[in-house]
Order: sequence, then C-alpha cells, then structure tokens
Amino acid sequence: MRRILTLTVSTALVATLGGCKVGPNYKRPVVNTPAEYRGALAPDAVSGASTTALGAQKWDTVFTDPVLQALINEALKNNYDVKIAADRVLEEKAAVGVTRAGEFPTLSGGASYDAISLPGGLLSGFGNSNNSSGSSNSSNNNARSNIYSGGLTASAAWNLDFWGQYRRMTEAQRAEYRATQWAQQTTYSTLIDEIATDYYQLRSLDAQLAVTRQAIDARKQSLDLTTTLEQGGSGTLADVRQAEELYFTAQAEVPTLEQQIAQTENNLGLLLGRNPGPILRDVTASPDILAKAAHPVEVPVGLPSDLLERRPDIRRAEELLVQANANVGVARAQFYPSLSLTGEGGTSSSQFKKIFDGSNILYYIAGSATEPIFDAGKIRNNYRGTQAKDKELVDTYQQTIAGAFRDVSNALVAYSKSREYREQQEKLVASSADAVRLARMRYQAGSTAYLEVLTNDTTLYNSQLTLASAQQQEAQALVQLYNALGGGW
Repeated sequence: MRRILTLTVSTALVATLGGCKVGPNYKRPVVNTPAEYRGALAPDAVSGASTTALGAQKWDTVFTDPVLQALINEALKNNYDVKIAADRVLEEKAAVGVTRAGEFPTLSGGASYDAISLPGGLLSGFGNSNNSSGSSNSSNNNARSNIYSGGLTASAAWNLDFWGQYRRMTEAQRAEYRATQWAQQTTYSTLIDEIATDYYQLRSLDAQLAVTRQAIDARKQSLDLTTTLEQGGSGTLADVRQAEELYFTAQAEVPTLEQQIAQTENNLGLLLGRNPGPILRDVTASPDILAKAAHPVEVPVGLPSDLLERRPDIRRAEELLVQANANVGVARAQFYPSLSLTGEGGTSSSQFKKIFDGSNILYYIAGSATEPIFDAGKIRNNYRGTQAKDKELVDTYQQTIAGAFRDVSNALVAYSKSREYREQQEKLVASSADAVRLARMRYQAGSTAYLEVLTNDTTLYNSQLTLASAQQQEAQALVQLYNALGGGW
C-alpha cells in the first residue's frame, strides 16, 4: 500500500508542479505618455528646498493649517467610507485564501465505535427452537451477548491543476485583492480632497460673513450720517433711502451666509464620521488664513510617466486588467481534460488492540479524467467572453490614464489662472476702497450726491466678497492639483 500511495502522490505532484498554465501571461499595455503636462511651464521647477514632486509629498506637508490637519486626521480614523474600504480589503484577502485552497488536496478523517448488547435469551431462542421438553437453561437466558467494533477512516480528493486553471483563478483573485487595496487608497485620497475643499469653502464663508458685518457697521454709520444731514436740511430724503438700500442689502446677506456655513459644517461632520454640529475654529482668523495661504507660483509636478505608478485609480484599473487576463487562462483551461484523484483508507476491528494491525487495513484509490464532449458552445463562448472582457479593460485602463493626464492639466491651468484672478481682485479691492473713501469725502463736503457713495460702496462690498471667493478658489485649485497628481495616501 505504501508503494502505491507514494507512487500516486508523486505522480500527482509532478503533474501539478510540472504542469503548464494555459492562457496569456500579463503584459502592461503600451501607453502614449506625453513628455510633460500641458499647463506646466516648468514641470520640475521648485520653489523651496524640497525637490519631491507634489503628488509624492505627505498630505501634512502640503496642508500646514493645524485645524485642517486635525480634521484630516480625525476623518482618516472615523470616516465611514474609510471603514467600509478597510472591510472590503479584509473580505478580498479572505477570498484569496478560499480560492487558493482549490490548488491543494482536501483531506478528512473520522473515527467510529459501535457497541451492541443483546439478551442471551434472544439468541438461545433461535438456537433451541427444536427443544421438545420445553425446559430452558436459566444461565443461558441470563447471559448477554456483546458485540464491539471500531475503526479509523481517512479520505482525500485532489483535482490536479495540470493546466493551471486553479493557479490562474488564484492569480485573478489576488489581482482583485490588490485592486481593492488601491480602491482603499483612492478612498483616502478622495477623502482628503473633500475635507480640504470643504474646509477652504468654510473659511471663505467665514471671511465673507466678516466682510458683510464690517459693511453693515460702515453702512449703519453712513445711514446715521445721511439721516442727520437730512434732518438738518443739508441732505435729502433720497440720500437717506439710498443709504438704507445699502444697509438692508448687507443685512439680507447675513442669513444666507449663515445657512451656507451651517450646511458646510454639516458636510464636514459627515466626512468626519460625526453627527451634524459646529466645526471648532477661530472664525475671526478665517480672512487671514485665506490671505496667508501663500503657495509657490510653480509646483514640482514630476513626469507624466510617474503618474502611472502614483495614481491609485490607475493602479486599480491595471489590477482589474490583470484579473481579466488571468480569467482568460481559466476559461482556456476548461477546454482540456480535468484530472482528479480520490482515495479512502482506514482500519476496522472488534478489538481495540488490533485496530492498527496491518491485516485490518483497507484502502481505495482511484483516478479519473473528464473531457467535455458537447456543451452547445458553452465553454467556447465563455472563453470568447473573457477575451472580450480583457479587451474592454485594456481600453478602460488606457482611458483612465488619459483622464488622469487631463485632470493634471486642468488642475495646473486652474491653479495658475486662479492665482492671476486673485491678484487682480486684490488690486480691485484696493482701488474700490480708495474710491469709497474719496466719494464719502466729496459727499460730506457737499461736492457730490450720495449716489456716488452708493455706487462705489456697492462695488467695494462685491469686490471684497469676490476676493474671498478668489482666495478659496486658489486654495482649492492646489487641493485639486494634489489629488490629480495622486497625492493623499
């Protein structure tokens, strides 16, 4: 038996380990990579000491605001999407173990023990059925007959992976597992992007509310002045009404801004894994935080070829392509015979000490080969379907890369133009503030009507609100660029 078992196992190992893996081996598709990003005047230009590309820098070196850093840290711990992504990774890791188990034999064992006790009279009745005297042996009737039996069994089954079907299945499942890991990194990157975007929006709304309250105070003073002049006969009722228009216009903006602030805080709360509530911050510092969010005019973006290794969505698309390629091999292997080995062995005896006696050992070994003959084209069409899926994911992979290059280019343009826009808006605010100062001096001197003050004050107020939005857009453009370059994980 040992010779037969050893020969069988050796043959199976040689057939499995020495067998081929049908189907194509994965090769990364050719990608048309540009030499540099559109919109990057100097892709490797650096403003500062570091030469590390922006996408490769840690998020806490890009976003240095302590409040923002605290929010990001909290979100990475408590965000629901982050937790769900981590659960999916564990799920796919377990699935790899389940799939890989198909490459190995299954072995099961068992033990049994039976005891039967029968009354002696039952057996003696069968043995003394011809006793005419009708007498019975009392000792035989009282004696019992005991029967004992026990044994050990073991069984094994092995589907030989001669064509590499099960190894390809494991290859596909591992690729799906890695794709899930890259999806998790995408979740991190997206979360940081959303936190920073909402945070800068919140700071901008704070700044706009501060501008509005300042305008309300200034316009209240103008209203009091025009009212006094009108009562003294030096002004007109029209001047008073125009001053009221300015004052109430600014007052009406307050509820809208407060609503937007509360809703933005609620959005941040959800990203942080909290219930709706306020975001603790120094509201009075918001205008300075936006104004001092100075960033280099040029940022180190690296080479476009680096993006293929850096962007988690590109890496995920490639792993899904690896999975599809392996599934082609799985489908191809179904054209070939499936080989399997089964065996069962054990021992049985009515005496425990003889259970391991060689004379009581029994075994059974069998091998089989199954070849599909007719399935109405099921296997062939399945194979064609996997080939089509593989081609689809090649196109998806290339599309993802092209979309990534577009994202970087759009972000570079947005970052550059938002900076220019903010610089011009700062000049407009300075000019408008001086125009308001001159108009009020002229009005108080009686050289002009209050309409001039109204016009210039409205321009100043709107330009100040626009400046806060421009600062927000510039900060968010950097966030967009960081995310497009694969930063945040």
